[in-house]
Amino acid sequence: MEDTSDKQVENKKLSYKTLLIENIKYRTLLTEKYKRKKPWEKKNEKKLIAFIPGTIKQIYIKPRKRVKEGDKLLVLEAMKMKNDIVAPINGTIKTINVKVGDRVAKNELLIEFA
Repeated sequence: MEDTSDKQVENKKLSYKTLLIENIKYRTLLTEKYKRKKPWEKKNEKKLIAFIPGTIKQIYIKPRKRVKEGDKLLVLEAMKMKNDIVAPINGTIKTINVKVGDRVAKNELLIEFA
C-alpha cells in the first residue's frame, strides 16, 4: 500500500525561493504566514506615531511652533507609566491630531511635522 501523505506531497508543486543572507544563498520554502507578511517600509520622520496604546496626559506644543530634536512634545501614559514623547527631528509642528485625555491605539498618528 502506498502512503497517501507521500503522494500528496509529490502532487503538490513546491516553490523554492532563494534568500541571500550575508552573501550566502539559501534555497527554502516560505510559509503562508511569511508570504502574507506586510513589507517593511521606511519610517516617515515627519509623522510621529504612537509606539504603544495609551492616554494623552499632557501636550507641550502648539501648531506652527518650531521645535528642536529632543524637545518634549507630549506625555503618553501607558500601563500606569508616563512616557515623555520627544521630537525626533528639528522642524515646525504642522498638526496635532490628539488632545489631552484622548485614548490612542498603537501606530496612531499623533503629530505631523511640516
